[in-house]
Amino acid sequence: MAGLKALVALAFFGSVGMTLLVIGCATQTNWVPFSVIVFYLLSPIPLLISRRYNIAGMGGPSNACQEMAIFITVGIFISAFALPIVLARHPTPSSIITGSACAYTMAANVVVFLTIAGFFMTFGSEEMDYSMW
Repeated sequence: MAGLKALVALAFFGSVGMTLLVIGCATQTNWVPFSVIVFYLLSPIPLLISRRYNIAGMGGPSNACQEMAIFITVGIFISAFALPIVLARHPTPSSIITGSACAYTMAANVVVFLTIAGFFMTFGSEEMDYSMW
């Protein structure tokens, strides 16, 4: 039952993050802030790939594949926060997105990335019982 409550909470926070992103787009006349959705989709992929590529003979606390996946994930994470800032500070007389759209997009980034991290912490353990689904 605890897994079901966690799943409902993650779904709620994911929808709150997407709502903040849509509100950020609604403050614009275009949907440019919605382009950070690509980073939301790309961020868990390196960690999922590195989890499948575990070399059994590599004893020890450090795994090069997992460290590279964390490095790529952090790059995607930083890019998701940098894109709205760059778009809001574009050096033309009128920036591409407004400051309020940038703020809503940043808030959406925080909520969505915390939701993704919560998913990995909740359902990332190897001893997860899949018979409950």
